Amino acid sequence: MASDQENSQDANAPDDTSEKEITRGITIMKSIIRDRDKAVTYNVNWNADNQLIGSNAAKLASYIGTLVRMHIPITATRWSNKELGSAKDKIWTEILRSFNIEDTTIRKKYILQLAGKRHRGWRTFLTNKYLKDKEKIFVEYDPEYPVKYAIFITEEEWVAFVAQRRDENFKKVSATNRERASNPTYAYKKGRLGYARLEEKILDETKSDATSLPPHVLWKEARVGKDGTVRDDVQHIYDECETLSQSISTAEDQENRSVLSRALNVPEYPGRVRGKGHGCTPTSLYKNPRRRNPSNQEVMETLQALQAQVLQLQKDNERYRCMEKCSSQLKETSEKASINCQNKFPEGISSCQLYLSSPTYRLVGKGKVHNTSGDLLHHRPLPDGHLKVSVDVVLDKDALLPIPDIVSETTFLRDAIGSFVAWPLDLIFIDDETPTKPASKYKGILRHNESVASQKEVFAQGSQQLSQKIGSRQKNKRDLPVTSLPKKGAFVPRYQISLETLVDSSDMATAGAIRLLDMEEDIFGYSCTETIGKEDLEHIFRHQELGVGVIHTYIRFLYDNFMRGNDQLSNRFRFVSSSLVNKALICREPDSCREYLVKRFMASSTNNLYLWPYNSGCHWLLLAIDPLKEVVYFLNSIDGEWTNYPDMKQLVDTSIKVFRSQRQARVPRTKSSNITWIKVQCPLQRNGIDCGYFVMRFMREIINMNQIEIPITYFDEYKCAHYTRLQLEQIKEELCQYFIEKRLII
Repeated sequence: MASDQENSQDANAPDDTSEKEITRGITIMKSIIRDRDKAVTYNVNWNADNQLIGSNAAKLASYIGTLVRMHIPITATRWSNKELGSAKDKIWTEILRSFNIEDTTIRKKYILQLAGKRHRGWRTFLTNKYLKDKEKIFVEYDPEYPVKYAIFITEEEWVAFVAQRRDENFKKVSATNRERASNPTYAYKKGRLGYARLEEKILDETKSDATSLPPHVLWKEARVGKDGTVRDDVQHIYDECETLSQSISTAEDQENRSVLSRALNVPEYPGRVRGKGHGCTPTSLYKNPRRRNPSNQEVMETLQALQAQVLQLQKDNERYRCMEKCSSQLKETSEKASINCQNKFPEGISSCQLYLSSPTYRLVGKGKVHNTSGDLLHHRPLPDGHLKVSVDVVLDKDALLPIPDIVSETTFLRDAIGSFVAWPLDLIFIDDETPTKPASKYKGILRHNESVASQKEVFAQGSQQLSQKIGSRQKNKRDLPVTSLPKKGAFVPRYQISLETLVDSSDMATAGAIRLLDMEEDIFGYSCTETIGKEDLEHIFRHQELGVGVIHTYIRFLYDNFMRGNDQLSNRFRFVSSSLVNKALICREPDSCREYLVKRFMASSTNNLYLWPYNSGCHWLLLAIDPLKEVVYFLNSIDGEWTNYPDMKQLVDTSIKVFRSQRQARVPRTKSSNITWIKVQCPLQRNGIDCGYFVMRFMREIINMNQIEIPITYFDEYKCAHYTRLQLEQIKEELCQYFIEKRLII
């Protein structure tokens, strides 16, 4: 990188501490001090990218080095340390006294960053001169105190500095950096000139009216030797940049990666521009104002607004489906006789109670049932299994009509007071009846057939059982729990019922209500907070498509119940956040996605399997990545190929290659791009909804098997063509039980 070359030149041969200068004494820039006392100041120039140029640029850079040695101790290891604030202010004040520079934030930032480079170069010079031999190996004996620099360094500072440099961690870092910089692929050949002054020189020689040159042009010129020859590989990169610059817009160049970074196939570092040198930033180069990050309050307000919109869309969708169902039923019964006199109800008009079975079985209103022969509803025949009902009292203001009235476009029960609607026979009860056991073809009491009284009883029993299970939970759960299975076909989702009751009795029943779940750093590699809304819970209750909040909550469940306290599992399995890496972010911010994946991979010390639920925008699938073996297991419940997700595959391949480079793994040249992708023959879904539930079960079974390698034909213990609804309900029961145990609702 350009700026790296500048750093290395500065570090290895600082302008005021080179061998040539040592023979003639230390550099303290006495001429500037004398001129300052005479009130003489120097003018400096800046180019279009806010970089220092002109005849006095080198003089200012040398003077900055002198001031750094005078005011900054050599024991300062971090330039960003706040304790150096007063010393930095002194340096800035001294520079303003001798050089005509605007006292602005952008100028001060540039000068102090340059001072930081000089400080690093000064410390590097002392290390190479006094602590290493000619072969650049650290000496074993105690180095003598450099009396020559006594005006800059005290004996106490020297002792502390030597101790810092002899630290084993520093030696490892030093050896790594020295090896990496010893043989650069494209060597920088302009010495201490720097990109800014090189650009100035080229513009002066060509007498161009341009104020700036493209980064790839400067990059090429900086790699031309004294003989003027250009290496073939450098010319190839330049030609590729010229080709890319014709097809990539400036906005795309700024938002993603620069032309030069694309041609070199290397990451773009934030706040810097490759091929432009110190001080040039994306803001100064592209002349675009920096976008302000939204505050936490603004993010929460936006999130709540989006949640309200999603909830409204769900209601509109359900309303539309109900109206379609109504139209279909009316069409089927249009040719039948409109005689619906039912023996179950007294003939004539009777007071009744009105119930609904979805999403919970509950009393929603009262009215009168009209059980008369040949009765019509709005001049249309009644659907089979329904009676004409007049609504008098509404007990649930959010209750929807079983069949919306397509004539008056009424969908809510509250809007039907005083009018007639069609109501299912098995959800109408005469006032003197007790609706405790509605007729059902199932032997057990299902959720949608359960009375209000029995539902409360079930919740009480579930709470009692839950408190017992919390105290006696086993640490090792090998098999999936089969929660409450009285008989085949009579599965009772008790924890779902209990959680739904808790939601209905809490503030979560209102639109826009949310709960926050803390995600520890060990889960995704960073601490964060997951937001759970009412609609997320309704997706579980109604078995609808799942969002990232539910998937992440289940990951937290797996971590708490399987991996916490189990060193073998916690060291073997890791997770990747779907919030930081998904289809939208890969397209919009590929660099940040890759940096997160590489950082996640670098956290592994042994073979790890990273489980990544990937959302392609409308579908969930699971990637299980072993970065050390460079193997990616692809589990897709709709039997698709990874070639259908090119952006995702490119991101994974690139991240593994960068990870390989950062850990300095040696891979044969013939296998440098041979990353193994394995399509696992996992169970397949039979609808367009279950993908999220399949991904959660995949993760559970992989952790349960405790194996890094996933068989191509999947695990024998869990091998099947399709998951049954019961197997998915078990996952939902675990999830609902976890919500209750963590007290996320109350």
